[in-house]
Amino acid sequence: MDINADYSKRVVVNHHDLPWIPSPETGVERRMLERKGDEVAKATSIVRYQAGAKFPTHTHELGEEILVLAGVFSDETGDYPAGTYMMNPLGSSHAPHSQTGCMLFVKLRHLGADQVQREVLNTATAPWYQGMVPGLNVMPLMQQGSGSTLVRWAPETYFNPHRHFGGEEIFVVDGVFEDEHGRYPAGSWIRSPHMSLHQPFSKEGCTIFVKTGHLLD
Repeated sequence: MDINADYSKRVVVNHHDLPWIPSPETGVERRMLERKGDEVAKATSIVRYQAGAKFPTHTHELGEEILVLAGVFSDETGDYPAGTYMMNPLGSSHAPHSQTGCMLFVKLRHLGADQVQREVLNTATAPWYQGMVPGLNVMPLMQQGSGSTLVRWAPETYFNPHRHFGGEEIFVVDGVFEDEHGRYPAGSWIRSPHMSLHQPFSKEGCTIFVKTGHLLD
């Protein structure tokens, strides 16, 4: 199965416009943003657990990133409320479930060989740092290698034109993100290829998940 699998092309999708696709486990559904492969796939998805849904223990040979968007996600290591970021490294395994239900932003098989230790961060309490322009604050999510970041834009914040070596991926967590190509409300996913150029801004303010440099293949 190939969905938006050509990294040389720019893609814009709002997950609210996509259907829910059942997973192999009852009560777990996906909205597929990109996918290369079948059930074992390099993929980016919105995943929804109904209350009481669970997956059996399984291994992520090439790792996994999770951002909990709503509800409480759980596995044998603990309970993780909305705002939790989790990186499960290459070769890790777990048995995920949700007692109350949850919604997740999930990336599979996008990690590098230098990301070897599990990481968990509560973005509700972690510090923000000043970004490169006034009105921009950043929160590094992954501490190993070139990782993922949350970026918070105050209203009427404008950034400089720039290119992304290795591409850029953005998921709009809340608010409205914009650039010269369009306007992207919460739930939007934008993937821009290697050396793409844009000039981003936010008139209303927003929070975005950003990952860069991982689209060369």
